[in-house]
Amino acid sequence: MSEKNRDGKRTARERLAVEREKQKSAERRRRTLIVGASVVCVLGLAAVIGVVAANSGKDSGSGRSGAGPVVAPSGSQGKDSLAIPVGKDGAKSALTVWEDFRCPACQAFETTYRSTLRPLVDAGQLKVTYHLATLIDGNLRGTGSRHAANAAACAQDAGKFRDYHDVLYENQPKETDDAYGSNAKLIELAGKVSGLDTPAFRTCVEDGTHDSWVAKSNKAFQSAGFTGTPTVLLDGRNIYQDQTMTPAKLKQLVRAANKG
Repeated sequence: MSEKNRDGKRTARERLAVEREKQKSAERRRRTLIVGASVVCVLGLAAVIGVVAANSGKDSGSGRSGAGPVVAPSGSQGKDSLAIPVGKDGAKSALTVWEDFRCPACQAFETTYRSTLRPLVDAGQLKVTYHLATLIDGNLRGTGSRHAANAAACAQDAGKFRDYHDVLYENQPKETDDAYGSNAKLIELAGKVSGLDTPAFRTCVEDGTHDSWVAKSNKAFQSAGFTGTPTVLLDGRNIYQDQTMTPAKLKQLVRAANKG
């Protein structure tokens, strides 16, 4: 064999080795998406706190203090009516999601699992209950987490929570950008959900009708000892800490629960 041919084969082997390593790295990233993203919302934010420190104490000119009577959104359930349900009460499998609309890890979870969760919910096999937290507001300052959560609760009053919930994640700003602290932005996004942008919804958003309810929900999140958002429990088991969890595996678990 000529030296040239040997070099060519060696180069080809090297390229294949590099490609295999790339594929392995991509698989590792996919498998650790659930666990790794959670850490971003808890620990990674401290490094950029100075970027938005100037927003501290600002409330987008709304004059809202976050204080006032606790007004739970229509149809909320659970202890202190802090859970927003999506799905049928008779579903044999239950998913509990603690989330923050400013949290990029929450967006990653939604992007990865939404196409799996929706059919299961629509088929009556799974019920999802959402609990809203304001973790990023606390870490980075600002009011976007609280305002977005209030707006989502207002959407629940209108029977449009799931669609508006999805719109908020599809249009989520960077975590250092407190864009959701603007009521105008939240109302603008409501225009993407058919029938949501009504005078009643606008008043609910602008008045912060559910602000105190959001604060109570966040306090429950802290009291529960959870370490980050999203926290995702399937039938009481924290699947967000399971590095082997995938959409396909979650589907299998839900279907198995419905057969039992």
